[in-house]
Amino acid sequence: MLVSLHPQVRISASRIGEEGAPLLVIDQLVADPERLVRKAARHDFQPQGAMFPGIRARAPLGYEHFLDTALRPYLTEYFGLPNGRFVFPMCHYSLVTTPPGQLAFLQRVPHIDSVRGDGLATVHYLFHGDWGGTAFYRHRHTGYEYIDEARRDAYFRRLEQESQGQDAPTGGYIDEGTSLFERVGQVEGVFNRMVVYRRNSLHSGSIDNARVPPPDPLHGRLSINCFIDIAP
Repeated sequence: MLVSLHPQVRISASRIGEEGAPLLVIDQLVADPERLVRKAARHDFQPQGAMFPGIRARAPLGYEHFLDTALRPYLTEYFGLPNGRFVFPMCHYSLVTTPPGQLAFLQRVPHIDSVRGDGLATVHYLFHGDWGGTAFYRHRHTGYEYIDEARRDAYFRRLEQESQGQDAPTGGYIDEGTSLFERVGQVEGVFNRMVVYRRNSLHSGSIDNARVPPPDPLHGRLSINCFIDIAP
């Protein structure tokens, strides 16, 4: 499947919170986003992994080629990555479908995807309507907004303690913040918008606990989620 850049693509760079991790928002990303949606509607979505609160299907290989060719110059420059070919440990269509009451503890708090600072995550929103975007957080006790190798042990020890404490979240997706986490940034989910951030930034999807998206690529919270590394 051939994917091409939209002729009116817009790229905005910013920083997250007080620690200033880089963030890119790319609007009007692809020239024919509806084609990606139609492609998704022909897939068989299934649960994949224990952490994602929904179902997934493999994104087209042409989408990975598009990211590697069209976006690599912007991403390597802004995120300070070494030159090299992009590789994709994960690149899937995603639909959030899990009811709030069925979430595990780690799905009710912000998460990281890696402790490495050179790995990127992308979320390409492919839904119409108000299904929420992506939010970024600071852990109140430690002040951490990202978790690297040096911070990992202390952070997860503290989180384990907090999971047993009186302030542990009782249920539902996190949104504005809790007694454990402060929201320090948010990107709204807009059709054909992509957000790009380091995988070790504390983040979570912004999901309305009163309205669970349906398991339908045409009417649910469809996105393409990718992890990007640089080939050695």
